[in-house]
Amino acid sequence: MKKIIFFGTSDFAVPALKALLNDERFEVVGVVTQADKPVGRHAILTPPAIKKFLASAVPARTGIPIKQPLKLKDEDFKSWITDIGPSCDAFVIVSYGKILPQWLLDLPKKGIVNVHGSLLPRWRGASPIQAAIAAGDALSGVTVMLIDAEMDHGPLLATADEKILAEDTGSTLHDRLALLGGHILPDILSDYLEGKIQPQEQDHEKATYCKILSRDDGKLDFTKTADELERLIRAYDPWPGTWMEIDGKRVKILSAKISQKADETKPADRFVRNSSPCITCADGTVLEIVRLQPEGKKAMEGSDYLRGKKSW
Repeated sequence: MKKIIFFGTSDFAVPALKALLNDERFEVVGVVTQADKPVGRHAILTPPAIKKFLASAVPARTGIPIKQPLKLKDEDFKSWITDIGPSCDAFVIVSYGKILPQWLLDLPKKGIVNVHGSLLPRWRGASPIQAAIAAGDALSGVTVMLIDAEMDHGPLLATADEKILAEDTGSTLHDRLALLGGHILPDILSDYLEGKIQPQEQDHEKATYCKILSRDDGKLDFTKTADELERLIRAYDPWPGTWMEIDGKRVKILSAKISQKADETKPADRFVRNSSPCITCADGTVLEIVRLQPEGKKAMEGSDYLRGKKSW
């Protein structure tokens, strides 16, 4: 039985941890996740998804220590992991959210194995799922790789493809990739630890990058085409969301579709067709707003929004 410490925080990491816990080839001797954080308008202290999973699930093995260091160099955490780490065959990291320092990378016998939500070297970085949809990629997938000192730069162990559907949002693709990662991880990890897989260097010249997203990144830029904006709206659902300003107030754009070319007799930037809000974009393309949420109000259909507007 191979000894593993698992690093993970978000929902994306849950299927991978679940798969390892229920595989008799592995013993998860510790789980490292981020600290509980205040969430929502009332700042309710909320545990990360991995901690909630361990509290509610009935895993194959119980009594696993859960560590939530504010910083990886915290004395208590560093003492614990430097004591137990060298006896581990590997660490596994999935959507942990912090960069691991070199002293930690060097602890386990065969390094640190990562599950990343893209087909590396495409979309290195923090938002690969959103980036793939926004770019109009036909394929996404997951990569199982070894971590090195650079971001998503280490050698590859395996990849698995997942088709991006025309209706995919960041949420739907995220969920499929999380399950795919959990499905392929145990066999790949086992084969690597037994020497059946040799890590392969990435083609670094083909690398593309994506960044950490903020709410400001969701502001729609209507100098782009309707096709680009429709993909962005799907990609940024649910995070960071997309929005525009109307009469000085922020309006969330929840869903949209590509309409026909603009009616030349209507104003150049906004017009109404079929009782839905429509906006002319680059190259004469038209974006029809299907569903939106005005500031301080509930989500509504675009047609309902228009009925309450004197002008658009």
